[in-house]
Amino acid sequence: MLRGREEEPELIEEEEKTSPLKELAGMLLYMGIVLGVTFLIITFVGQRTHVSGESMENTLDDGDQLIVDKLTYRFRDPERFDIIVFPFHYRENTYYIKRIIGLPGETVQIEDGTIYINGEVLEEAYGREVMQDPGIAAEPIALGEDEYFVLGDNRNQSSDSRDPSVGLIHRDEIIGRAWIRIWPLDSFGILKHQ
Repeated sequence: MLRGREEEPELIEEEEKTSPLKELAGMLLYMGIVLGVTFLIITFVGQRTHVSGESMENTLDDGDQLIVDKLTYRFRDPERFDIIVFPFHYRENTYYIKRIIGLPGETVQIEDGTIYINGEVLEEAYGREVMQDPGIAAEPIALGEDEYFVLGDNRNQSSDSRDPSVGLIHRDEIIGRAWIRIWPLDSFGILKHQ
């Protein structure tokens, strides 16, 4: 007589039951980690902002949504033609976005709509039209060791370093540089600074 194979009893493992308190603690820990990482990214790496106004047209338009790179300037100094974000001194939670024209140690002057850096004509293609108002740059402005002279690309519709209410921008005031346009979607991409 052939003996059949004996059937092995099925083993059923009971799932470990976790207490609701343990689940809640795990979820809170997870949320804390996500919030912590988000805080670190917003504080030290990048931040979302939007453009309001026409001072940077045709480079940036009213309503554009951007990511500002807050990390690059921790490793290198801002460069000429970088598009930067900095706070407006006279209104909380208001930020300007402009292009760097003059660097620390340089002398900036605007005559007949032409920009001079250290007495030499600045070759640039960002201004849409000839500047009608040189503002405080009608006379030579010597920039200090940590000062930058900024202009909007739409020169005749921009409050920038020519205006005493904006003035020169100090290195420690610069929040970051405009990095990626995320809206509108048809203009999505990394911004060209130079």
